[in-house]
Amino acid sequence: MKRGCFITIEGGEGAGKSTCIESLADWLGLHGIDVELTREPGGTSVAEQIRELLLAPGKIPPDSELLLIFAARAAHLHDRIVPALAAGRWVLCDRFTDATYAYQGGGRDIESARIAQLEQWVQGSLRPDRTLLFDIDVQQGMGRAGQRDRPADRFESEREDFYQRVRQTYLQRAEADPQRFRLIDASRPPAEVLVQAQEALEDLVD
Repeated sequence: MKRGCFITIEGGEGAGKSTCIESLADWLGLHGIDVELTREPGGTSVAEQIRELLLAPGKIPPDSELLLIFAARAAHLHDRIVPALAAGRWVLCDRFTDATYAYQGGGRDIESARIAQLEQWVQGSLRPDRTLLFDIDVQQGMGRAGQRDRPADRFESEREDFYQRVRQTYLQRAEADPQRFRLIDASRPPAEVLVQAQEALEDLVD
């Protein structure tokens, strides 16, 4: 059986990933593609418990945060992502390891080489087939995030300079790997963002 495609959706706060990802999964379904929709951190019972710890208010040392994220990822890969891909399903994941390079690398200033060691250990050779980077001006994204009808989590409560470093790291990674990344202008209305995302996957769908 042919392995399924692994698609990741990345972006900073307020980029509109969650608004788009379910519609994108529906669009893939209309093309006869069996889609596994998931997220990080999370996606399995164990990983969701780690997510709650990571997002709860309070301080976590950067190294502890990094290790917790990869612990959740290891469970997610073992229990859900790898089996789905092996069964021929497409996996559409809201954030993956590029988020770790952006948030823990860029945001927390952890050396990328250390992240890469954990990436290789936990993932082996598995990498996304396509990554859609929802890019938006940091202030615009923060404004959107501030309108959410719930308290801000630990990451959403960071300062603007943190988000600027996150965005810059994302853009650097996209520039370094243009074959995998597709840049989405997330400042546009949701319907236009969805069209961009669909166009970014058309070659894989065909």
